[in-house]
Amino acid sequence: MSCIFITGSTDGLGLMAARLLIEQGHDVTLHARNRERSGAARVALPQAEAVVIGDLSSVAKIRGVAEQANAIGRYDAVIYNAAVGYREPRRIETVDGLSHVFAINVLAPYLLTALMTPPDRLVYLSSGMHRGASADLADLQWADRRWNGAQAYSDSKLFDVVLAFAVARRRPDVLSNALEPGWVPTKMGGPGAPDDLALAPRTQVWLAVSEDPEALVSGRYFYHQRPRQTHPAVHDHTVQDQLLASCAALTGTPLR
Repeated sequence: MSCIFITGSTDGLGLMAARLLIEQGHDVTLHARNRERSGAARVALPQAEAVVIGDLSSVAKIRGVAEQANAIGRYDAVIYNAAVGYREPRRIETVDGLSHVFAINVLAPYLLTALMTPPDRLVYLSSGMHRGASADLADLQWADRRWNGAQAYSDSKLFDVVLAFAVARRRPDVLSNALEPGWVPTKMGGPGAPDDLALAPRTQVWLAVSEDPEALVSGRYFYHQRPRQTHPAVHDHTVQDQLLASCAALTGTPLR
């Protein structure tokens, strides 16, 4: 039996992954943005061990999520599922003056990775859209560019894979991987998404708990439990180090 923490797990793929893990006999801690969503998650999945609450668009509240999670105990695996999509019609600024998409999709998993007691496994959700992203880190907050929601989302999902690979290099005792669940009909994907929703949560569950040799790897990228090609920048150590340095500067917390 493993203990797993899943961000953004009150609905969608996060909740589906949590349900699969509980069905397999594992202990799962959910994460909700606020108390209202926490209550809904408790109703949807009463077997969950706990629900951690915090809005991942705020650096202070990300820190609070890490504190709550650490107070519960050390996890065997953490799945970074929380994300916002590509339909934001304008640049939304967070309370910290950051791009909403970047804060939730990139900075939150970075800071939680830096602050939480290291687990045995880390799983970062990305997207096939990351292959169309730009690896230019000059304007991570979209302060100087004309807003493009699809590009901002694609870039954030590229940086999630970069983060996973950077952690794999920096922490050789942790299995750190990334995946794409497919374009599936969730709230984010939309009702017309063509991929199989039933398959979408299985790879993250597999990476979090499986003892299959194929899952006991690090610094890899998967789609439906099979390796998949990534944007070439994810293997660039300079890009990895620059992203870590940028996130450390924004949060005041380096990743060790």
